[in-house]
Amino acid sequence: MEKLITYFKLSKIELRKVIFPLKEQVRNAYIMVFIVVTVISLFLALVDWIMSSIVSIFV
Repeated sequence: MEKLITYFKLSKIELRKVIFPLKEQVRNAYIMVFIVVTVISLFLALVDWIMSSIVSIFV
């Protein structure tokens, strides 16, 4: 039981060291992820369309 109590005490100490991101930082990160995913999706859609067009020419 003493090990469990020590574990929770150490966990509490470590949690005080954590620096949580600000609301603005989270929002900026969300926007950047959204933009990157959108650009990659559009690129892959373009590549898919081009490859489909090439295959349909030969078939």
